[in-house]
Amino acid sequence: MGFFEKIKKGLTKTRNAISGLFVGEYEVDDEFYDELEERLILADLGVDLSSRAVERLKSEAYDKMLTTPDRVRGGLADILEETLNVGSSSLKLDSKPAVILVIGVNGVGKTTTIGKLANQLAGEGKRVLLCAADTFRAAAADQLEIWANRADVEIVRQHEGADPAAVVFDGITAAKARGVDVIICDTAGRLHNKSNLMNELGKISRVIDRELPNSSKEVLLVLDGTTGQNGLLQAKQFQQIAGVTGIVLTKLDGTAKGGIVIAVADALQIPVKYIGVGEGIDDLMPFNARDFVEALI
Repeated sequence: MGFFEKIKKGLTKTRNAISGLFVGEYEVDDEFYDELEERLILADLGVDLSSRAVERLKSEAYDKMLTTPDRVRGGLADILEETLNVGSSSLKLDSKPAVILVIGVNGVGKTTTIGKLANQLAGEGKRVLLCAADTFRAAAADQLEIWANRADVEIVRQHEGADPAAVVFDGITAAKARGVDVIICDTAGRLHNKSNLMNELGKISRVIDRELPNSSKEVLLVLDGTTGQNGLLQAKQFQQIAGVTGIVLTKLDGTAKGGIVIAVADALQIPVKYIGVGEGIDDLMPFNARDFVEALI
């Protein structure tokens, strides 16, 4: 199953809810647009973005004389694609070592994402080091080590309860000594309303900036595709603390709405970098805005 088909499968619920509006040959009217706005809101695009997108669509449909559902659908796809294209979807890994800090709340799939990403980068010939800075959760480092073995990459870890910033420091030191290309740092599941945990994340960022002041640094926020509008709140909080550079959308399992990433990209101007489309080690795909929008609507 290709990338597009996997996205389509993951976004089945939302597509079924929206696509029915675009079936048939009839002239669209205000009732059509009202219904479309409601369905976009239910797809987790949020009230503000859904309203703005539909108002712009109505204006462009009038100017371009888009009167049939299918032509209006094409116009909506263009608007949503443009909304998603707020920056490069490629990772910036220019320095040696470059750093990828992976953040997000508990249960969104951070460790799995790290394993898949490490496997991809290793497959590209890069020497990868995983840094087990999630010392808060029991067995987190053990899970990361399993992924390190699967991807055949190195790992630096300490005991449970160790200072996460100290683990990151050890990882950077090891990476410099071993000639590592990319360090990928796992972090604990930071609850966005827990200031002490967020402060700890800020400390990790400061260690990276101090020890590797000129390195390329990506801060990837992992969002669960089923998270709803709470995902936007999470993204805003993490952006303030860690300066998020990209989003990874996970758990598109057929019940996911997925539209939350469009809302986040729009509100914070952060690009989506990857999308998780399954549990396999190869099921992390570089994000393609057009394919995603086509699968969504």
